[in-house]
Amino acid sequence: MTSSNPPKAALHFGQVVIGPPGSGKTTYCRGMQEFLSHLGRKVVVVNLDPANEGLPYPCAVDISELVTLDDVMDGLKLGPNGGLIYSMEYLEANLDWLESKLKHHHDCYFLFDCPGQVELYTHHNSVKNIFAQLSKWNFRLTAVHLVDSHYCADPAKFISILCTSLSTMLHVELPHVNVLSKMDLIEQYGKLAFNLDFYTEVLDLTYLVEHLSSDPFFKKFHHLNVKLAEVIQDYSLVSFVPLNVQDKESMTQVLRTVDKANGYCFGDLEERNLQAMMSAAVGADFQFSTTLSVQEKYMEATGKTVEDDVMDL
Repeated sequence: MTSSNPPKAALHFGQVVIGPPGSGKTTYCRGMQEFLSHLGRKVVVVNLDPANEGLPYPCAVDISELVTLDDVMDGLKLGPNGGLIYSMEYLEANLDWLESKLKHHHDCYFLFDCPGQVELYTHHNSVKNIFAQLSKWNFRLTAVHLVDSHYCADPAKFISILCTSLSTMLHVELPHVNVLSKMDLIEQYGKLAFNLDFYTEVLDLTYLVEHLSSDPFFKKFHHLNVKLAEVIQDYSLVSFVPLNVQDKESMTQVLRTVDKANGYCFGDLEERNLQAMMSAAVGADFQFSTTLSVQEKYMEATGKTVEDDVMDL
């Protein structure tokens, strides 16, 4: 007597692209789709943002076929934030629709373009539950969390995005890659107080808190900022990968990090030579050299080291 086991579901890899409004999620999906297509991967983009109109990429699955933000706001008299929360709750209640759409795509790499509302990833459970269901459907996903790189020029905003990134990592419960997007605009709103690796590796935040205290407005919040910095460093989870979508080397570094996080680089879906495997195994030294090259490309040289900046403080 032979026992018939149910067929094992196919394994799918992909990225869920999340982050605040205007951080470049849709632009990233378009750029990553083109980049992966050139590498020979079969890519499917799934739009899960009901506020997305005029998509710049060919979309295989679009949530607007199920619900749109304008219809929700008009029908239920909600604002944009409440409308997005309701839309995600509606999608969660109709996951059979999403499953039926995804089943049409086999042997594909998936990019999920998600809404740009921070609360969905730090407090609300609908998006988290949707991601969990995707995992049950045998999707191996990495959360790619985009934040604007120019926030590094403002110590208060940088501490804020550190807290947001940490909260998102703990809430979403997926392999996580934080990305500093729009690196070509990093010094658009001011010079960085420290070298780029200080921000990407989130080094000793004591220096940043002291730098923040030099502002009279933030001086009275010094104790609060110290405690926030301690929380971030106690978890020791947050780091960033710099990204300029128009730069091939930058896209390659982000893709390697993502593939390492979700295990794609260790699979057998495409030929991988020794160099590719070694690049996934290389640690901090490789990351530091990459960050240094990005700094030389997009930041003006000041001739000062981190130690000089500390002495100035």
